[in-house]
Amino acid sequence: MKRFRLIVAYDGTNYSGWQYQDNAPTIEGELNKALSTLLKQEIVVMGASRTDAGVHAYGNVAVFDAETTIPGERLKLALNPLLPDDVKVVDSAIVADDFHPRFCDTEKTYEYKILNSRDPFPTLRLYSYWYNRPLDVERMNRAAALIPGGKDFKSFCAAGAQVKTTVRIVTGCEVLREGDMITIRVKGEGFLYNMVRIIAGTLIRVGEGFWEPEQVTDIIAACDRTKAGPTAPAQGLTLVKIEYK
Repeated sequence: MKRFRLIVAYDGTNYSGWQYQDNAPTIEGELNKALSTLLKQEIVVMGASRTDAGVHAYGNVAVFDAETTIPGERLKLALNPLLPDDVKVVDSAIVADDFHPRFCDTEKTYEYKILNSRDPFPTLRLYSYWYNRPLDVERMNRAAALIPGGKDFKSFCAAGAQVKTTVRIVTGCEVLREGDMITIRVKGEGFLYNMVRIIAGTLIRVGEGFWEPEQVTDIIAACDRTKAGPTAPAQGLTLVKIEYK
């Protein structure tokens, strides 16, 4: 028995998130089906990040165990023809038997894209959030600089999420602008349910002048979901990469 690691890229538009569901298409479900067909044995993958419905990824990580003679680095070549066009494996390898994608020290990088223009743009609608009111990126960056650190981010956690602790370590948060496209880049060792999308919604409120940048400190300290901004739409979010320390 060997343990394989996959780096998976996907367009999440047509999927109900990563995690397998009986009655809805998911990324995990597509991987399980394709791997089971290829290897002629039941395969269930373990994913590093359970992205939400509509969220995209350049490099989510999954592992599975199987008996096969296919070399690790060639597995992706055999697997990709069996996957839909919006889900592909960009790298594959054999890893140590005890490697688990969720229980290792990692740094995850997410990007949230905002199309800040007067008019919508059809080819970007599935991969960014169109926001037509002016946003001040300098103000957003001042607020973003107050987010990193090991803190209780309960204000940025979706109500009803079942977690042992809402303390997380954010290692970086910045806001970049190129033309009409604004990118919120957040890095951290782990994130709460909807955390990055709530951070994005909060920074948008700051960027439009609804809040002062310094109020982000008070929002974090409140540990109250109602004090933070709205949850930004899913299509703007992409899991860029997961780095294992």
